Amino acid sequence: MRQATSNAGAGSSANHRQVLSLAAGVALLAGVTTAHAQSTGIASCDDFLTKYDACVVSKVPEAQRAMYKTQIDQTRKAWVDMAKNPSTKATMDATCKQTLDATKASLTAYGCSF
Repeated sequence: MRQATSNAGAGSSANHRQVLSLAAGVALLAGVTTAHAQSTGIASCDDFLTKYDACVVSKVPEAQRAMYKTQIDQTRKAWVDMAKNPSTKATMDATCKQTLDATKASLTAYGCSF
């Protein structure tokens, strides 16, 4: 009887470690998702970034995904910075729409639709 209790305790300890590991992973993932979801404050830009990111995650082969993710991260950062400047913010709607049109063709090859 004593052995069964000690084995149950060992299993409980292992389960506890798994739960803690899972919780840490979820917290880390939430931080990454938040960073990628940073808004530009311009609806057309945010729409493009959301669609582009969804396409890359779901359609682009794993071997090429990092390149596209780097591009979208750089674009997001540039657009967030541009949105902070009143003189460039005024041109961003058109810039983001042009970027969407220019990008459609390259991502259509992966089965993405915008």
